[in-house]
Amino acid sequence: MPSTTSRAVALALATAVAVSAPAAARSATLAEVGAALAATRTMTADFTQVAGNGQAATGRMVIRRPGQARFDYGPQSPILVVADGRTLSFVDYRVRQVSQWPIRSTPLGVLLDPAADLSRIARVLPEAESPVPGRIAVRAEDPARPEFGRITFLLERRAGAPGGLMLAGWEVVDAQNNLTRVRLENVQWNVDVSKTRFGFDDPRRRPGPAGRGR
Repeated sequence: MPSTTSRAVALALATAVAVSAPAAARSATLAEVGAALAATRTMTADFTQVAGNGQAATGRMVIRRPGQARFDYGPQSPILVVADGRTLSFVDYRVRQVSQWPIRSTPLGVLLDPAADLSRIARVLPEAESPVPGRIAVRAEDPARPEFGRITFLLERRAGAPGGLMLAGWEVVDAQNNLTRVRLENVQWNVDVSKTRFGFDDPRRRPGPAGRGR
């Protein structure tokens, strides 16, 4: 069975070690954030993820909206996280186990669903409350579903980014108050991403040594 920490990491997919503070940036309205997310059809980035217990991981992220995401933790890692449009799957090839949740019931649902109503569940934090000074922080949580936890997106103004805003990372606090942080680097947006990237080899169906995802 995956550890509690692994499950939290899968749901949180959040991130990262301390980062140097960027220069102060003008804040944004929730409408600007929504427009920037709506204009982001695909995104790729390298990620650094740190769980609340200090466990760190790095890898490559690919997003294709609506609903698709893939987090590769490198060829030496037995872990793969994939969202196929409806379901978020946490795949552990070491123990041949797959844990799954509806995307809408995970913090990433806000990022992957272009129809998400940000005005109902999100707000832009005052600059003084941003977890990273100089970053625009948008906190999303559904008061009717506290078991989903909360996610705080970190954005920065970047020329050429959709809507002028680039997603730089996020942090998630789950229902058990576990914090995970994610930092993104080498971000590219609206590049060609094949929809075939969001499947995986199910280790539960393989009699021999489990393989990696596609």
